[in-house]
Amino acid sequence: MKKRINYFFAFAAILLVQSIFAQGKTVTGTVTLATDQSPLPGVSIVVQGTARGAQTDFDGIYSIEVSTGDVLVFSYIGTKNQSITVGASNEINVSMEEDASQLDEVVVTALGIKRSEKTLTYAQQTVGSDELTKTRDVNFINSISGKAAGVEIKKSSSGAGGSTKIVLRGSKSLSGDSSPLFVIDGIPMANNRGDQPGMWGGVDTGDGLSAINPDDIESISILKGSNAAVLYGSQGANGVVLITTKQGKSGKTTVTFNTGVTLESILETPDLQFKYGAIGTAKESWDTTPGDYDSNYVDDFFETGYNLINSVTVSGGNDKTTTYFSYANTSAGGITPKNNYEKNNLSFKQSTKMFNDKVTITSNVIMTLENSENRLPAGYYLNPLTGLYMFPRNRDFSEFKNNYEVFDTDRNMNLQNWFVSDHHQSNPYWIVNKQPRTSNSRRIIGSVNLDYDILDNLKFSVRGNYDYAVKEFEQQHAAGSNSTNVHPNGAWDYRKYDDELVYTDAILSYNTDISEKFSLNAVLGASYQKTIYGDGVNVSTGTTGLLYANEFYFQNLPTNVQVESIYNGEVIKQGAFANLQIGYDEMLFLDLSGRNDWASTLALTGNDSYFYPSVGLTAIVTEMFDMPEAISFGKLRASYTQVGNEVPFNRIFPSNTINASGGVVRNTVAPFYDAKPEIITSKELGADWRFFNNRFGFDLTYYNIVSTDQFIELPTVSGEGGYTTEFINAGKVVNKGIELTVSATPIRSENLEWNTSFNYSKNDNEIVDIGPDDEKTISLGSSEGYETKLAEGGSFNDLYVLKFLRDDQGRILFDGGKPLRTATTELVGNLNQDWSLGWNNNVSYKRFSLGMLISGKFGGKVFSQTESMLDGAGVSQRTADARDNGGVIVDGIDQTSGAAITTVDAETWFRAIGDRNGIGEAYIYDRTSVRLSQLSLSYNFDLDKLNLPITSATISCIGNNLVMFYKDAPFDPELAMSTNQNSQGLDNFNLPSTRTYGLNLKVTF
Repeated sequence: MKKRINYFFAFAAILLVQSIFAQGKTVTGTVTLATDQSPLPGVSIVVQGTARGAQTDFDGIYSIEVSTGDVLVFSYIGTKNQSITVGASNEINVSMEEDASQLDEVVVTALGIKRSEKTLTYAQQTVGSDELTKTRDVNFINSISGKAAGVEIKKSSSGAGGSTKIVLRGSKSLSGDSSPLFVIDGIPMANNRGDQPGMWGGVDTGDGLSAINPDDIESISILKGSNAAVLYGSQGANGVVLITTKQGKSGKTTVTFNTGVTLESILETPDLQFKYGAIGTAKESWDTTPGDYDSNYVDDFFETGYNLINSVTVSGGNDKTTTYFSYANTSAGGITPKNNYEKNNLSFKQSTKMFNDKVTITSNVIMTLENSENRLPAGYYLNPLTGLYMFPRNRDFSEFKNNYEVFDTDRNMNLQNWFVSDHHQSNPYWIVNKQPRTSNSRRIIGSVNLDYDILDNLKFSVRGNYDYAVKEFEQQHAAGSNSTNVHPNGAWDYRKYDDELVYTDAILSYNTDISEKFSLNAVLGASYQKTIYGDGVNVSTGTTGLLYANEFYFQNLPTNVQVESIYNGEVIKQGAFANLQIGYDEMLFLDLSGRNDWASTLALTGNDSYFYPSVGLTAIVTEMFDMPEAISFGKLRASYTQVGNEVPFNRIFPSNTINASGGVVRNTVAPFYDAKPEIITSKELGADWRFFNNRFGFDLTYYNIVSTDQFIELPTVSGEGGYTTEFINAGKVVNKGIELTVSATPIRSENLEWNTSFNYSKNDNEIVDIGPDDEKTISLGSSEGYETKLAEGGSFNDLYVLKFLRDDQGRILFDGGKPLRTATTELVGNLNQDWSLGWNNNVSYKRFSLGMLISGKFGGKVFSQTESMLDGAGVSQRTADARDNGGVIVDGIDQTSGAAITTVDAETWFRAIGDRNGIGEAYIYDRTSVRLSQLSLSYNFDLDKLNLPITSATISCIGNNLVMFYKDAPFDPELAMSTNQNSQGLDNFNLPSTRTYGLNLKVTF
């Protein structure tokens, strides 16, 4: 790795030194506004295909060094771009034509259909490729956080290559997942089983987004609700993240090499004490005699992580055929021992025009190979952090670090060396060395598109896509591992399966001007999608163990351990859809959509065919009325949409299963023959206004989303037929919210430009109805003393914990000197933030550019099981402080004698509130956090003066999650224990939050 880093810096230094040599042709000129010939300051001039550029000064004058044949692109907000080829003259004057709205830009919408942005009747936000790759996050989806309103992103705390969860406009389903659909170039990605939150017992195996090389992405369009995504049917009910990839361009072949290295370090670990040790051989550190104990072993366990990302892209072609090729390699090491991640991405895209350019055939192949080692689990079982943090302070940790295994003469093998046999902690170095976990993924996505321009305004497109993935997960538990989870001979967890997605659609589109005033855009199409949750195998021996120690083979399994054959069936969905947009005089646009789906999972119900509509209206106010000169553009929009959502696979008539001995396990879930699709109804209002020649603007959206006829499991009333549970359509969930994006260009001059934007979002969630039983609740996950559940009148991710038992005056009740707790968990708040804000800035000065993103989440609650258990073990700093102060100050009363209690012995207090079923109220924290999420400083080299075959070169200093300006919790509240919906806001020995910082070099030939 050191050698690669040295090469990187050497190449950067050569470019910097050579930039002092100057020669080249200079072109000058004046840029004016066409209407009155007034000079335009701050016009951007770029040599096409390069990073070379200049800006006009206050008098509209510019100067740039070029070569004959170069194409200069002139751009300015509020005007139309112009491209001029450099000839023999050294003077080029330009007159820019006004384009006040500048919303005629064509954007990609659902199904890859291109539309003028100003005609859209729903909220859509686009993030460009520069923003996605600015700081080179290993998972590019993290780069969206704070840059788009209404987007909630949670990052797994599992380490290098961990997964990310994204939710748009709140959780909507009582029993399912609320994640959006991901789409590549208009075609849905497969939702593979291993990519689904909570799959494989909560083990983080990554997510499907790793199949995409960030350098291949042209832009990401976020369709935040079903209003925008209705043409995708039920898959788009929770919104769509639409990924548009780059393609080849005609002309000179362009090669771009991108290389970067970032280092990763810990922001903070729990606040631990090293002043008080254990009494005798106790496992807890509750001695009251101070000592001077080593604290370095905690810091020494963690390592400096690294991320190496290298990619190369090749683009070129002619007027008939263009080609795009890319290869990327990501190599990462986490902050814990032996946590490694390796990924290789390969893509090839080709487009060819035939038959007088009327037919265009485009093919694309994406391949990904991904390997991960030792991603840490959250929770205290099989987690090295438990034993690391809770180790008795008076003991010598090096005795167990250097000798994590010892030879056992009775068993003739090495066994774990640890000071105690405890059900929830083990030697940290034994876990990472003798209980390794690996996950591998192999994926290929291939697609072919055919576009036929029948007439100038009539087009037919047909597309086909095949998505195939193989996932494998394995963890080997050596003999001698923690007996709570592992048999004395060891244990083996192994899973492997493959998934397939076949997708095809055909779309007929027609665009025309009906008259001088009216325009028409029409789309008619059909789609077919088949998902095969294919063959696989699953083995989990647990405490049943292996026949012979440490032999991890199928032949070494006991007869009572089942080798499960995985086949989750096939799901077929067919759809027919239509969209009609009628425009009047470029000021009013009516958008009508409808889709009918046929879902195989609703077979036998009579409801397997279902239709849903959408209607939207946009009014360009500035085209309808004469507005003050300060108002550049004004738009109002409204839309109403319904989307149907089918039930999951194998719910209408659940099948029986086979146990390890070959016997049949009878299904106990009643058939659901009257199932109906879940219905999501969405209403949206919005306004988009621009001022001062587009120097300032805002986009405001209000939405109301109602989910009804949800898929809910209940106990059967009669128990007839041996069924114990049944499913019904019931429930109602409402999400209401506001999204606001404010953008501005406060400074624009010849050499300096500052662009800034604010993204604000607030979502209110309410569980209106949860089914026929008013007392019923649905648990979303629980741990000792912690529970999130759904109840009528509440919200998604309401947090329940055991609380202090108090009298009418609010004093804590004691019995025998110990604080009392409530009999059941009680509501203490909600895990979701009240509102969020992202502030994104881009400043350019000559050849320097600075990017900075500050993001904040405000309100909400989180819970720390870690702090609770550290207190119970006497290893937290607060337990040492309490011993130093002679006890814990409280406002309490003895329930029997009525005597006031003001001070409690530290050990008595923290053992009572800090065990695994302790009083969770003491460990509730505000979720609010404000941080410097991204920072980048770049320099574009002046290559015109160099005798090098390089078109452009940029070097950047980059960083992610660099500074935490404010937080209340003793951990990072934005790190998730897992990315499923069951463990949000829970800190249970999660991996510490980290910052990354480093350099990146991008060179184009």
